Amino acid sequence: MNIDILKVVVPTLFTFLLAIFITPFLTHYLFKYEMWKKRPRHDDSIGGLEEISPEFKRIQSNTGEMKTPRPGGIVVWLSFLLSVVIFFVLSRFLTSNGMIKYNFLSRNQTWLPFFSLMAGSIVGLIDDLLTINSKKGIFANGFPRKWMIAIVSLIGLISGLWFYYKLDVSSIHIPFGGTLELGWLIVPFFLLVFLATFSSGVIDGIDGLAAGVMGAIFVAFGAIAFFQNQIDIATFCAALAGALLAFLWFNIPPARFYLGETGMLGLVFTLPIIAFLTNQILLLPVIAFILVITSLSSFIQIFSKKLRGPIKGKVFRVAPLHHHFEAIGWSREKIVMRYWVISIVFAMVGVILAMIS
Repeated sequence: MNIDILKVVVPTLFTFLLAIFITPFLTHYLFKYEMWKKRPRHDDSIGGLEEISPEFKRIQSNTGEMKTPRPGGIVVWLSFLLSVVIFFVLSRFLTSNGMIKYNFLSRNQTWLPFFSLMAGSIVGLIDDLLTINSKKGIFANGFPRKWMIAIVSLIGLISGLWFYYKLDVSSIHIPFGGTLELGWLIVPFFLLVFLATFSSGVIDGIDGLAAGVMGAIFVAFGAIAFFQNQIDIATFCAALAGALLAFLWFNIPPARFYLGETGMLGLVFTLPIIAFLTNQILLLPVIAFILVITSLSSFIQIFSKKLRGPIKGKVFRVAPLHHHFEAIGWSREKIVMRYWVISIVFAMVGVILAMIS
């Protein structure tokens, strides 16, 4: 048990310190080259580019969002990538010194989440760069919605097929109810969960909000994996949480930069895979409760506006939900802290349910 704890703690601490070290260099680059949006956000969810509501523009202008660099998520995935590579290399050349036990890259536990993290981060980085540098045309708001959904679906399909054919996963655990065998239906089910989790990425946009929420979620799944003796997954989740904590160090309001798509896509691509690998996919809505309500608020707003029109159909003053609270006068600090508290509570509830079911 002590060895397992060290395997989790050492890479986590190392990733945290590494992220702290590289952040000043990244910050200099992001501000030097003005890596922020040069124009207000647009909404292409209805087809064609339509301006976001004046209320959202007011929120953006009042908070200085237009001068905040977007691809700050590079800190998270780059520090994590370097940590993975360093421990992998050291485990190959310093086996006599015990370094092999700190390598947490393994075929049956962490290859797939590592692939999804890097794939999502790279796709997100390209999207961020398009958003920052494209002034007009189809890439003025990053990848067109249909393109992004196609990319996400492809990665989700590859991951689902890997589960079914490579890892022989064809069932899901039902808390307090045993196991449900899905057979090949595990692939479309995984894809559905993957797309649903992707939609929750809209939580990014307020100083430190997304990183704090995602950190609590990954710590919860890391704890579940540890008690299930999936030590590599536990280390993976903990190290990722360490990188997110370093990100938060520099993003306690006011934010120095945002996660951007390069941060959020990697995280939301990885989250459902971790949930499936720990066989706790049905507890994902509990542990990630804040992501669920964020995604639902956007869906409800879009559906209602299509059904009843852009004015009468508004359920929230601004969607997603955290911007609604901002629009009605809550401070960003209040929103962030309350979201963090709720995330921690539901993360703990999810861990307890996983332990007793």
